[in-house]
Amino acid sequence: MGKSIEERPETVNLREEFGHWEIDSVLGKKKDTEPAIMTIVERKTRMSLWIKIKDHSSMAIDEALQSLINRFGTKKSEVFKSITGDNGSEFANLSNIENNGISVYFTHPYTSCEKGTNECHNKMLRRFIPKGKSIDDYSAEDILFFSDVINELPRKILNYHTPRNCLIIDWTEYMLLKCL
Repeated sequence: MGKSIEERPETVNLREEFGHWEIDSVLGKKKDTEPAIMTIVERKTRMSLWIKIKDHSSMAIDEALQSLINRFGTKKSEVFKSITGDNGSEFANLSNIENNGISVYFTHPYTSCEKGTNECHNKMLRRFIPKGKSIDDYSAEDILFFSDVINELPRKILNYHTPRNCLIIDWTEYMLLKCL
């Protein structure tokens, strides 16, 4: 089992360094067998990644998250320092990624505000996919497009930069450049 959010270092809480993420999942129709979306948001830059997954199971989350982490190859420890999730059953195996050197923290039960950045981004996702609408109606490319649109929105909290301006990831070279 991962650690309580109370054990999370102050640098994570203050958003002083890149590499600390919040994770959640979004359902369309409230059926565990229906496709879902894994949402993961970096706390400092507010960069969000939305990935369509086959269902709302812990196995689907594990596969999608491990695939995402592996895409960064030798840079994965720079990109993923910690992940904070809630106590949902889909995150039952989340602490297993600590074997990759990534710290895992869990919020207190029924306190979604402890990962408010992700909750805010989930609300933005609902601009594209209203509650009750099947995720099956959208392709993986549609979901990626929606996250691209949100990552291009300027944010007051980022001094009117976009998350993409603050974080540029070259997926082919695994280079990481930080916004000054």
